[in-house]
Amino acid sequence: MLKTASNLYLLNATLLITHEIDSAYWKEWELFGIPGGIQLFLILNFLLLLAFLFGYKQLLLGTKSGYIFSLALAFGGIFAFVIHTYFILAGHAEFTPPISLVILIATLIVSLAQGLVALKSLRT
Repeated sequence: MLKTASNLYLLNATLLITHEIDSAYWKEWELFGIPGGIQLFLILNFLLLLAFLFGYKQLLLGTKSGYIFSLALAFGGIFAFVIHTYFILAGHAEFTPPISLVILIATLIVSLAQGLVALKSLRT
């Protein structure tokens, strides 16, 4: 189960990091009304990446907190898909190129699988 969990975690983290690169292109801080522009956006992404990597380390060690980080990452991926779908349906053109949509859809699929594996692992 650990191998599946760690592979899903790595794939989802990579999708979310790629999405964040796309987010910088689209100036996501403006879409969300985050003050501080690119500077605060970069600080927040630094903290996210730090959390992703720390969680991955904990998961590889097989700790309970690793599975909790995995679950949190899965929820983050689901949230990313939902909030960006909302913005797209509201008429925002950001994240509508095919590759941006593929990344968001893949994030949802992987996040759902990762969440199920993390929940199953936490129950055992």
